[in-house]
Amino acid sequence: MEVVRLNTEESRGRVVKAQSGFFWVKTQQHGVVVSQLPGRMKKDRQNTDLTAVGDWVTITLNKDKTGTIATVEERHSTLSRTRPVAGSRSLRSDREQVLIANVDQVVFVFAAKNPEPNLRKLDRFLVVAEMNELPAIICLNKIDLIDLAQLQQEFALYETLGYEVVYTSVKTGYGVETLRQQLAGKLSVFAGSSGVGKSSLLNAIQPGLGLQVKDVSEATGKGMHTTRYTEMFPLDVGGYVADTPGIRGLALFDVEPSELDAYFREIAPLVADCQFSNCTHRNEPKCAVRAAVADGRIAPQRYESYLRLREEHDVLDQAMY
Repeated sequence: MEVVRLNTEESRGRVVKAQSGFFWVKTQQHGVVVSQLPGRMKKDRQNTDLTAVGDWVTITLNKDKTGTIATVEERHSTLSRTRPVAGSRSLRSDREQVLIANVDQVVFVFAAKNPEPNLRKLDRFLVVAEMNELPAIICLNKIDLIDLAQLQQEFALYETLGYEVVYTSVKTGYGVETLRQQLAGKLSVFAGSSGVGKSSLLNAIQPGLGLQVKDVSEATGKGMHTTRYTEMFPLDVGGYVADTPGIRGLALFDVEPSELDAYFREIAPLVADCQFSNCTHRNEPKCAVRAAVADGRIAPQRYESYLRLREEHDVLDQAMY
């Protein structure tokens, strides 16, 4: 394909959508340009995705107004997982699947009621954030259905661990502006189960935003091996919001069992104090983690979350070998 260079310069832009090898690049000079990687780049096997939604790239404009990606800038962060093996349910692979690049934060949305908040799932999501070294915001929606003081007491544990907790109600408008300002100027990824009011919350933040995100989520959430369709949506206050169904399976497959304790903020600092370097924190003698549970420094429910995830990873690890 012949490439036409304008003033021998390349246009810089950000990938805002990716589907089936095509990348929608938003540029200042030419608007959104549908672009592809050159064949020579695609032929080389890589251990990660060369381009993903969120990447900053430079493109050259072709005669047909499409683009060819010339360079991809270094990423400051990613939300990723092990790439699923084609034609198999196995996730054992040496390749990284980048769900979205240059993420600034992840927002985990739970309902205060209907459905009841699943703390085990929240702990699993927080492992995802810690693994990817991403700031996490915990959003408790539908607070008009419960006693706010009681809910705040229940989630005070996460605030003591350093996580930002925001309480919102679409019905009353409580907390919506607070969340909106925390999204301003950033690329935020939203994750939440069906029924937590995520679409309504996004619509309250910006009219029509929830419907756009829901359409993409429904189109891409039909199975682990479905062709992915990821898109970022601009916010009126600056920044972008994105939703990716790929986050649902992250915590189960991307970490060795022995590494899991590093992703629990209250457990990680105690690991070095255990008698055994390979301590699983289940029943070994002189385990600093179990001692901390016993004296109240680690909440029992968080310790139970660790044990459950460790057990799941052990089973998966054994199945792979």
